[in-house]
Amino acid sequence: MASNALRSCGVAAVFPSLLSSSKSKFSTSLPLPTANAAASSSRLTMSADWMPGQPRPPYLDGSAPGDFGFDPLGLGEVPENLERFKESELIHCRWAMLAVPGILLPEALGLGNWVQAQEWAAQPGGQATYLGNPVPWGTLPTILAIEFLAISFVEHQRSMEKDTEKKKYPGGAFDPLGYSKDPAKFEEYKVKEIKNGRLALLAFVGFCVQQSAYPGTGPLENLATHLADPWHNNIGDIIIPRSISP
Repeated sequence: MASNALRSCGVAAVFPSLLSSSKSKFSTSLPLPTANAAASSSRLTMSADWMPGQPRPPYLDGSAPGDFGFDPLGLGEVPENLERFKESELIHCRWAMLAVPGILLPEALGLGNWVQAQEWAAQPGGQATYLGNPVPWGTLPTILAIEFLAISFVEHQRSMEKDTEKKKYPGGAFDPLGYSKDPAKFEEYKVKEIKNGRLALLAFVGFCVQQSAYPGTGPLENLATHLADPWHNNIGDIIIPRSISP
C-alpha cells in the first residue's frame, strides 16, 4: 500500500498537468504533491523545456522569445554575452529566412541552383547576371566594396542604439504592417519569428552539407535524386563505398 502511494506521488510529480486535468481518470484517485514538495525539487521547478527532467540554467528564466532553457555549454552565463547572443541569433535567423527561399525559388523556377548562380565570381573579370541580364557594376571587387560599405553603415547605425529591445525590434519603417501595435500579438510573433529562424538556420546548414556531398547540385535536385532511389541516394552513399554497398 505504501509503495503504491509512493509510486502515485512520483507520477504526479513528473506529470502534474496530466493528473490535474479534469479529463484525466486518475485526477480523483491519485494524490497530488504539495506545494512544499514541488518547491523543494529544483529539477521540477526549473526543468528545461527542451529536455524534460533536466535543470534549467538560472540565467534562462523563460522571459526571452524562444527561451526553452537550452544552453548546454553555458555560453550565456555572463549577462552581457547572453544579450549579445540573443541579438546575434535573431539577426542570423533573419538572414537565413531570406537565404532559404532565395535558394529554393530560383531552382524551383528552373533558373539554376544557388551554386551555379555564383560561378561567375570564380572567373577573372566575371560579370554578374540576374535572370540573364548583366548587373550594373557587376564585377566581384565592385560588388564586395558596395556590400562592405552598405553593411558597415547599417551595423554602425544599429550599434548606436542603446535600447536592447529596439536593437532587435526597431519597429517603425521595419514594421510597415503594424504587427507590434498589439503587445500580446507582438510577443506571439517574436516566438514565431525565432522558431522559424532556427528552422531556416538548420535548413541552410543542410543545404551546405548536401552541396558538399554532391558538389554543384541544389537542394531540390538532391531531393528528387533521393526520392528516385532512396536506398542508394542517401548519407550511406557518401559514408559507405559503393563497392560494398548492396
